[in-house]
This record gives sequence, C-alpha cells and structure tokens, in this order.
Amino acid sequence: MELSDRRHSLNHMESFSSDAVARVFASYPPDVRLKLTELRALIFGTAKRIPAVGALEETLKWGQPSYGTSETKSGSTIRIDALHSRPGSFAIYFHCQTTLIETFKLRFGKKFRYKGNRALIFSTADKLPTTELRECITTALTYHLKKRGERTPIGRLIH
Repeated sequence: MELSDRRHSLNHMESFSSDAVARVFASYPPDVRLKLTELRALIFGTAKRIPAVGALEETLKWGQPSYGTSETKSGSTIRIDALHSRPGSFAIYFHCQTTLIETFKLRFGKKFRYKGNRALIFSTADKLPTTELRECITTALTYHLKKRGERTPIGRLIH
C-alpha cells in the first residue's frame, strides 16, 4: 500500500459512517478486519482521486459494508466482506448485472481469483495488488459515466 493510502487508512480506521458499519468491521476476525480495512481505505483513497465520483456513501447492504456514489451516481456500488464459509478469506463485490468482472477478467486474467460475475476473492495471506485493485475500483466508481458517454482521465488516476 502506498504511503498516501496508508495515511488514508489511518484516517478511516475508526471513522465509520455508522455504528452498524463499525459493528460489522468489529465482528471480523482480526486478520480479515485488517485486510478489509486496507481495502476500505483503498476504496476511499481511489474515490478521492476522481472528482466526478464525489463523496462516497458508506452503508450496509445485505449486511456487508457498501460504498456507493449516491451523490453523483457516477458508478456502481462496491461491497466488501469476509467469506464466512472460508476462514481467512474475503472479497470485493461488484454488481453482477454489470460487465465489471468480465472487464477485469479481460484486463487482468489470472491476476485475481474470481467468484462468478460478482467478486474478486482474496486470502489474508495475499498481498493486495493495489495498482490493479485501484483500476478495478476506478472502473466501478465511474461505470455509469462511461455508459452515459462521459470521459474520465482514468490513466492519470491509477498510477
């Protein structure tokens, strides 16, 4: 994780949008909580780099921490959660009726483990591939801009 993302992680570690989101994070095993906190910081950090995204809304959807662009409606909601059936594993979820996972498979191939057309799967033993994840997050957070034909300078935002 880059230094700016680490700082952002520290800024967001305790500042949850609601007690309900904080309770979900507190319920995770420590190793999963640490990784999901990193992933959460990466989502917020990436969103801050894209003015068209606006402020993210952090809520719970289906009991999972969710990050949406309700202010600008620029993108598709991202969710994160532990994989309760696989201890030590977690995922970042994307809307299954989008082409996001298909796009990621074409772009990154075997760089990620996929769960159908809805998630990227990780283990707590994995080092998060932040550059590639930032690109996935950017693509999700600007998904509707692309559908509306609006342009976003993604290349400058990812690196």
